[in-house]
Amino acid sequence: MLDTHNKQHISVLGLGVAEDALLSEQAICALAQADLVIGSARQLQTLSKLLGSQKTALLPKLAQLKVLIESAQNVLILGSGDPLYYGIGTWISKQFSEANVQFFPAVSSLTQACHCLGFAQQDMNVVSLHGRPLAKLKVALKAQQTLLLLTDKHSQPQHIAAVCVETGFNDAQIIVCERLGYTEQKISTFSVLQLIESPQCFDTLHVTFVVCGNNQGYLPTFPGIKDEHFETGELGAKGMITKREVRLAILSLLQLQKNDLVWDIGAGCGGVAVELAYWQPLARIYAIEHNEKRFDCLQQNQQKFGVVSNLIPTFGRAPAVLSELSELPHANKIFIGGSDGELPTLLDSLWQGLPEGGQIVVSAVMEQTKFQCFDFYRQRAEQDDCCSETLQIAINKGATLAGQLIYRPALPVNLFSFIKRSVS
Repeated sequence: MLDTHNKQHISVLGLGVAEDALLSEQAICALAQADLVIGSARQLQTLSKLLGSQKTALLPKLAQLKVLIESAQNVLILGSGDPLYYGIGTWISKQFSEANVQFFPAVSSLTQACHCLGFAQQDMNVVSLHGRPLAKLKVALKAQQTLLLLTDKHSQPQHIAAVCVETGFNDAQIIVCERLGYTEQKISTFSVLQLIESPQCFDTLHVTFVVCGNNQGYLPTFPGIKDEHFETGELGAKGMITKREVRLAILSLLQLQKNDLVWDIGAGCGGVAVELAYWQPLARIYAIEHNEKRFDCLQQNQQKFGVVSNLIPTFGRAPAVLSELSELPHANKIFIGGSDGELPTLLDSLWQGLPEGGQIVVSAVMEQTKFQCFDFYRQRAEQDDCCSETLQIAINKGATLAGQLIYRPALPVNLFSFIKRSVS
């Protein structure tokens, strides 16, 4: 029974990288005062020489962990070297904001791995694939970048090598650091082509470096993914994606920021949605599309470019799907690439629900759509409730005719941006 007169005390202790825990005096004191010590079997083993009469428990799944922690007044939870860096500490802080929580960090496996190889940690891009889709790796692969990966059974070195080959990083090297700090510590270097077919098994206790090398594939290094890299199904080059030149202007207008929530309405095969999600991983993008073939291409492009954490394909037709899916979070930025004749109704309803400072960007090619956007532009000017911007993009692309260079014009595209403000 917890003492309700005193705050619960929770200590989160990083164990360091060693067979026996390397603890500060403060950490040893916290351990001695604990009623309950929670950790994995390996973690508890590293503390075996320091444990006294404290009750111990194996670390359960998070759903059961909260109940277990609540069962004692003074709890100590074992974590990685740095519990607040892709460790359990962040979860503890969120779940037990009313408790007295203290952290005792130690050298992490990431820091130890960098020191073993003489790599400056600030030059690493650390990516956690632990409990996350392997496809997320694609967003991190960049030419001449070195990645430091936290992995699980679904992201073993062979899996990582396969993603590198799939995306054109054939020159990449993979360095596997096993059992760091133990007498059996082992560091091995492989080329991806050497590793991809290797039957070698690796210790579960390892971290992985990827020295990316050259990018010879389709993953972008800068905004403006080539149109031909998107999956567009049987329509091929005529598939439903916003073309690169127009897409760049849309990205510039939307200026996506951390924690933005976007609806891409009429997402087609996902050109705009993929780029938004790729370049701003801390925003969430709901891509809404009602055509089954285009929706299938959208899902393929989500996987192809690895935007599996923050791009959410949503099947349905706006505006109906927006009211039917009550669980759909409300957007502060909206892009409308297609509306199937529903644009006036859609604009009115979206504007009513848009928060102050929210934005709607519309792409218009057909004359009727342009007229509807001009009408909405006029309404906003009359209401004086908006910062409006519009531009027309006309692209002429080079081609050859009878062996000579010519420029073929594409249909001009009008873009409209409406940022909501309060009426004075």
